Amino acid sequence: MAIRYYWPMVAAAVGFRLVLVLFGGDLHLASRPEVSTPLTSLRRLAEGYWLNQASMSPYSDFLAAMLIRATGRRLQMSRNRSLKSLDLTKAVNSSANVSAGDIASLIYLWNPWAIVTCVGSCTSPIENLMVVIMIYGACSRLAPLTAFGYVMATHLSLYPAILIVPVILLLGYGPDAPPAKVFLLKSSSASKSDMSEYEKQTSLKVRRFSRITVLNFIFWLFIWSCYVLLLSSIILKKVGGLNEMFEKTYGFILTVKDLSPNIGVLWYFFAEVFDFFRSFFLIVFNMNIIFVVLPLAIRLKHRPCFLAFVYTAIVAMLKSYPSAGDSALYLGLLGLFANELAEMQFTFFLFFGYIGVSLLSPVMHNLWIWRGTGNANFYFATGLAYTCLQTVLVVESVGSMIKHDRKLRLLVTS
Repeated sequence: MAIRYYWPMVAAAVGFRLVLVLFGGDLHLASRPEVSTPLTSLRRLAEGYWLNQASMSPYSDFLAAMLIRATGRRLQMSRNRSLKSLDLTKAVNSSANVSAGDIASLIYLWNPWAIVTCVGSCTSPIENLMVVIMIYGACSRLAPLTAFGYVMATHLSLYPAILIVPVILLLGYGPDAPPAKVFLLKSSSASKSDMSEYEKQTSLKVRRFSRITVLNFIFWLFIWSCYVLLLSSIILKKVGGLNEMFEKTYGFILTVKDLSPNIGVLWYFFAEVFDFFRSFFLIVFNMNIIFVVLPLAIRLKHRPCFLAFVYTAIVAMLKSYPSAGDSALYLGLLGLFANELAEMQFTFFLFFGYIGVSLLSPVMHNLWIWRGTGNANFYFATGLAYTCLQTVLVVESVGSMIKHDRKLRLLVTS
């Protein structure tokens, strides 16, 4: 089911950004801690700062939205093929069958957090674009494009490195599909005379791992990594070389040296913790992201694109310097699974919870910093509520996807 007036809505979203860029200078979004962090601030990037001084916006979310839409269409095609092979097209599509790619791209374009990060002139849209390029290339099984997106995303920020797991699963198995058990149940329940040759071949091809594509990705990953490191070593030869670059980028992310307020919770925690325990808690917080990689990969290996969304949401929740642009990315990816997550609970609570946090965060920051009638706990409370909302979203989305797969299994057995 295609969305009516899709392109006028896209044009309106881009036009709205241009209007805010040209006439929204009084908003001072570039100085907001929810938008600009020590990792995404243009004031710490010389060429971007020049563009900012020239009243020009160097970023655009249009390309990322179009790639999200194309990814959604490929996921929709894979979903339709899987349902056809299971004879569940009428049973599932009768309840929900919308154009997930169109919904996801519009969510990304009209998301207020995506708009403020674009107008606020920070580097988050570029990081999001690289992640989207990586996911699109993996869904399309384009190894060079996937490797390019992965290398650039990890070069700009350390955390997209954990997306190597869903990327390999996407390249190896293809886009999301129901669990292999569902196809095995279908094959065992149907007699040889009732099952067509097309269905037999489809059920066999669903879980076949393509090693050639993965090896091609590893080859291009090595090529792009060497290219980026070579250019970086040439450019930074007079200012410390690669060692200095890794210390000031990845080391800065992992050690959380800058405790300026942001929408996360780590800045407050490390501002209060004793220096004696700082190294211990740095290890704990950084390892939290790694601990969830393997269990989720085992449980959701048949849905690698959804796994990439879950990893992205967890990173936005646990990273050292989160911003509104991180939420704009995973909320846009969430729209790719509009059909599978149609029965997700607490959507009303999550929707208005995000709105409440978005409105309260600047108010609490103003009371603390400018009016002096509050303290750091006011602003930290909004960050804590924001983290809790993201936790509920991740848990509910994963639970709804598992329930959807169980529903398919019950429909097959019945």
